[in-house]
Amino acid sequence: MNKNQKPEPFTYMTDSLGTPVANDTNSLTVSCDGPGLLQDVNLIDKIAHFDRERIPERVVHAKGAGAFGYFQNYCCMSDYTIANFLQVPNTKTPVFVRFSTVIGSKGSADTVRDPRGFAVKFYTCQGTYDIVGNNLPVFFIRDAIKFPDVIHSLKPAPHTNLRDPRRFWDFISLTPESTHMITWLYSDRGTIDDYTHMDGFSVNTYVWVNKNNKRFYIKYHWKTVQGLKTIDRFEAERLAGSNPDIATEKLYNKIACGKCPKWELCVQVMDPDVVDSLDFDPLDDTKTWPEDQFPLIRVGMMILNKNPDNFFAQVEQSAFCPGNLVPGVDISADKMLVGRSFSYFDAQRYRLGANFADLPINRSISPINNNQRDGAFTYHFNPEPINYSPNSLNCNKPVPASRLEPPCYPVKGLVKRCPIEKTNDFAQAGEHYCSLTSKEKEHLIDNIASELYLCKEDIICRVLDNFCKASEEFGCKVKNAVSEYKNRSCS
Repeated sequence: MNKNQKPEPFTYMTDSLGTPVANDTNSLTVSCDGPGLLQDVNLIDKIAHFDRERIPERVVHAKGAGAFGYFQNYCCMSDYTIANFLQVPNTKTPVFVRFSTVIGSKGSADTVRDPRGFAVKFYTCQGTYDIVGNNLPVFFIRDAIKFPDVIHSLKPAPHTNLRDPRRFWDFISLTPESTHMITWLYSDRGTIDDYTHMDGFSVNTYVWVNKNNKRFYIKYHWKTVQGLKTIDRFEAERLAGSNPDIATEKLYNKIACGKCPKWELCVQVMDPDVVDSLDFDPLDDTKTWPEDQFPLIRVGMMILNKNPDNFFAQVEQSAFCPGNLVPGVDISADKMLVGRSFSYFDAQRYRLGANFADLPINRSISPINNNQRDGAFTYHFNPEPINYSPNSLNCNKPVPASRLEPPCYPVKGLVKRCPIEKTNDFAQAGEHYCSLTSKEKEHLIDNIASELYLCKEDIICRVLDNFCKASEEFGCKVKNAVSEYKNRSCS
């Protein structure tokens, strides 16, 4: 067929170059719950395109605020990790924190219903370490290949540039794993007016490695010392009109007045050997770890005590990535984390350029010594003319830090696209619903019904079916509330 001929009409999915895609819901992994693979060209194509959809603001987390401070650990954590900043008790590590909303543009209101980003950059003597999480402990999906889809469903429609809840609920109705997240996002935890009165969670599962090369699964929790505080959707809507920057304003004013906000860092630790005994997959971002089985271990205190000197240079140009690691910390086979570790680096290079790590807000306080050269906006540069390895002209420098090489671990299984084996999509959603007070349940149900009633009947039925699988009471009450909203709209 020549280029002037029109191709035959077809309905199957393809990648950016027209290659048929057989599976667009599962990334390529070793077995069902093994690590992701760089050879997954469909995942890379999909996410790399997604990272470049918006300029110049961030694709997600565009609206945010930030502050400087320090983290001080309580005790030595050498039983679990060799991370240098966690070895000597009372070590103070400088940090920069950025709080944000996820979906809205830079001009959106701070109080809209949304997960809130909670990103912490540690400036350690062994490099920069980022813990990039949210204020809710779970997420909508468990595989990074679906991340562009959930964000597209939440973003404005491409033909009107207006947000349409029917698009989001359509996606949610066909994504049962999101049921748990809905019980968090549509509670009052999804609407805030103050960044200092919210917790933070890594959501992803990381790996800590100790001096004996023993690996541990880790989840991070930032517990606000100020106490949790939320607002309902009516107050959120009022503030969106009267003071859309209220969270940014409150954070700045509190620090300016010397009322420095604090968060205690805690971790949950899991031995990988216990994974098979659980009824859920601990690397699944739609799940929490029961605290009675995996209690919180107190690690240290973070205090924010300095506002930025220039918002653009220090907050807008800050670049976080879950792949910014230090020795003693590694990435697990968490399918969202594997995708994010690529996507964030890729997005920052697109947004800020190849040398984004040289910007003062992102630059490591430890020496940087490698063979990378040039690129747009080169500021810090290595004058050494030998920029390759191995070499004999510079005594083979820089030499590898072989003693810090992460330990090997076995991986086996078939390379294929498949979901995890233990999906268990509804149990924790039902447990979380049952843990809410009567008032919290009432708000959750009303917040959902106020949007869901606008949707087509088949979407509503699928959503209600998922809710009923989590909790019969939950599903029935949302159904009744949807009917009430429909009746009001007809009267």
